Amino acid sequence: QVQLVESGGGLVQPGGSLRLSCAASGTIAAINPMAWYRQAPGEQRELVASAKSGGSIRYADSVKGRFTISRDNAKNTVYLQMNSLKPEDTAVYYCYGVLGRTYWGQGTQVTVSS
Repeated sequence: QVQLVESGGGLVQPGGSLRLSCAASGTIAAINPMAWYRQAPGEQRELVASAKSGGSIRYADSVKGRFTISRDNAKNTVYLQMNSLKPEDTAVYYCYGVLGRTYWGQGTQVTVSS
């Protein structure tokens, strides 16, 4: 059983930055891939970024060059560094992992507004 707990969301002005963290209850080296999704009101949940333990990383076109996903296996934590935030980045952000089955965190709200 894996538990994923997100933190780091909040309110930020356009152009600002936030770093989301996803702490796993177990060893994340075995969780593959790990990813961040987001869901805006009235929209479907969409992939933001994913990272495989072998190093393969991919991003949604809308966040390329602004967001960075990273895994710290020693801390069992995955991060999402978000820079140059835009109002359209406003959403609930979810951590996701696969270890035999899929696991989701509870989500953390990110609001980009002036």
